[in-house]
Parts: sequence; C-alpha cells; structure tokens
Amino acid sequence: MDLADLLDELGASHTVTIEPHAGSGAYGDVFGRPVQITPCIADQGRKLMRLPTGSTVVSMSRVYAPLATVCPDRSRVTLPDGQQTLVITTLRRDGGGLDVPEHLEIVCE
Repeated sequence: MDLADLLDELGASHTVTIEPHAGSGAYGDVFGRPVQITPCIADQGRKLMRLPTGSTVVSMSRVYAPLATVCPDRSRVTLPDGQQTLVITTLRRDGGGLDVPEHLEIVCE
C-alpha cells in the first residue's frame, strides 16, 4: 500500500510545491522548475530528528509524500500555508513487501 492509496481512502491530503535543488550559482542556490506534490501530508511543528548519519537536527516541518517523489537535499518546499522552507534530508520509508503505507519523509528546516 502506498501513501496515495491511504490518503484516497481517508479522503484527506495536502498539496506542497517542491523546487528541486540544482546546485549553486553566483548568487546562491539554484532551483529547478516547481513541481506540485499531491496527495501528501504536511506536518508542521518543532521536532527533534535523528538523521541516518547519527546527528540530530530540529525540524520545523515534515512532508510525507508518495515514495516516487524526487526531492534532493536543499530543495525549496512551499507548504500548504505558503511558508517556504529548505529540505534537510529525505528518508525513504519502504514497507519491504508489508502492507504498510510506503512514503518518502521529507525533513525540512
């Protein structure tokens, strides 16, 4: 089961816009074309996250998106309320064949 199936079943979802990080230019970060991601869930609120590297960061928002979503680190995300944030990291939540909601967890500043 993927996240889109679960959200369709529940009848709830958000839409976020992701501008993929494309590198750095003379004036700072360069972003690709914006892509709207729906269905997804945007969770806003302070949370201490432990990254796969073992370090901890404070995340102010997380987005739970379909597993096929492409979102490189440092991408710019526009949340449903219009707030913009940058991606710290993404965490692939693959069920490994179990009937659980598979998704990409996007951890934002």
